[in-house]
Amino acid sequence: MKQGFIYFALLICFTSCNSNKKNTTPGDSIINPDKEEWVSLFNGKDLTGWDIKFANQELNVNYKNTIQVEDGMFRVVYDEYEEFNHDYGHIYYKQPFSYYKIRFAYRFTGEQTKGGATWNVRNSGIMFHSQSAASNSFGQGFPVSIELQLLGGLSDGEERHTGNLCTPGTAFEIEGAVNLSHCYDSSSKTYHGDQWVEVEAIVLGNESITHIVEKDTVLVFQKPHIGSENMADDLNSFGIDNQEEWMAKEGDMLSEGYIALQAESHPIDFKNIELLNLKGCTDPKAGNYKSYYVKTDNSSCTYD
Repeated sequence: MKQGFIYFALLICFTSCNSNKKNTTPGDSIINPDKEEWVSLFNGKDLTGWDIKFANQELNVNYKNTIQVEDGMFRVVYDEYEEFNHDYGHIYYKQPFSYYKIRFAYRFTGEQTKGGATWNVRNSGIMFHSQSAASNSFGQGFPVSIELQLLGGLSDGEERHTGNLCTPGTAFEIEGAVNLSHCYDSSSKTYHGDQWVEVEAIVLGNESITHIVEKDTVLVFQKPHIGSENMADDLNSFGIDNQEEWMAKEGDMLSEGYIALQAESHPIDFKNIELLNLKGCTDPKAGNYKSYYVKTDNSSCTYD
């Protein structure tokens, strides 16, 4: 009887100790709610997960092989062009986002393609809160979106900031006032030559967007929304067919949308495109809770 009691007590202790060990040992499938889970948007091998839309081309036609993948990079190249003829294009990530951080590196290479506009020399960008690739009109050259403009120095001794803001069909607020400028300069340094430049953006729905270049905050603005000083003229110049639909949305806040990389006539490379979602489960009891989420979506919570 005594031996049976001792055996039973030892069994309970062993089970309890193992259970406690399982719940407290680091690496035992325990999720750290403070660890940032950055996700790569580009697999470095092919265009999986991305849609292409060029002006005057059907969806996912890679016109003249402009978008290429090489050595883990997205490359925008113009080797097959005799001349650029308003062949503006964008490559869109498949999923929309609203609250997130995004980081990437870019570099301009070589010379601009013949026929490109003078303002497009060492000029490209990444679009936030964009309409989808599929929603573009056939002849549309630019999506309605918020653009983080990327510029390279022209070696003429003049400053040429990067990380600027451009607004195709959109507007914003800064310092408490609505601003209808098509492009708004950042405070960044000028980056000459074919060097890699690291960029980050913090996109917080329709609240604010922050542009960061080489770890330096160069621009912060608020309340991105649909609209411009000459909305009808802008929509027409972009080649948008359903202008009345967009006109009816003038003033609507932009709280989410797609991410798109530009092809505007100057060769450019993109790499290390990563995103940190800032919207998700904020219930500490859930298995997928993250302490750094700034926007609650508890419909995504999972429980054991």
